Amino acid sequence: MNDETDAKRDRDRAFQREALVCLADVTRYALALTRNEADADDLVQETFLRAYRSWDRYEPGTECRGWLFTICRNQFLNSRARAQREVALEAPELEARQAAMVHDTVRNSPLEETWLRADLAPAIQRALGELPEVLRSAVILVDMQDMKYDEAARVLEVPVGTVRSRLFRGRRLLQEALLTYAQDAGYAPSDTQADRGSDR
Repeated sequence: MNDETDAKRDRDRAFQREALVCLADVTRYALALTRNEADADDLVQETFLRAYRSWDRYEPGTECRGWLFTICRNQFLNSRARAQREVALEAPELEARQAAMVHDTVRNSPLEETWLRADLAPAIQRALGELPEVLRSAVILVDMQDMKYDEAARVLEVPVGTVRSRLFRGRRLLQEALLTYAQDAGYAPSDTQADRGSDR
């Protein structure tokens, strides 16, 4: 009986030492996925419950945060009870040209400093929430959680090249959404204003 008690105590200490220290990161990730605090709380609880039940399969000293993110994301997808939606990517050359055009529009705006000082947090959250899940996950893991491409690939269970493609597409869609927000808010000239200016 003492051996079982000691083993459970050791297991609990290891779980607390390696897994529970990641609680804040997993909570942020869950909130970014669900975009709802109550749903995020449920997802975090389920993530850690499943992690605790599967702790015997975790290899001590490895990347626990990535392992928890994988559990969290899988639970999120399962809870939605639908297949993961894949997004067809456009030709890389066209993607690159479109991204450069969006960037140049912002960079060449006469209101660039105002644009840079604007509070973009609400617009970013809204734009992020409108991304397809496969793109949103890549952006969250790499740009918000500071994961390397190979770490994100393990969490998403896809090749590194797929992570790069999804990240490129997600970033471009975010750029376009934020440019639209900036134009609507008067931080950057709209397409019609730019056209009128070029006619003068």
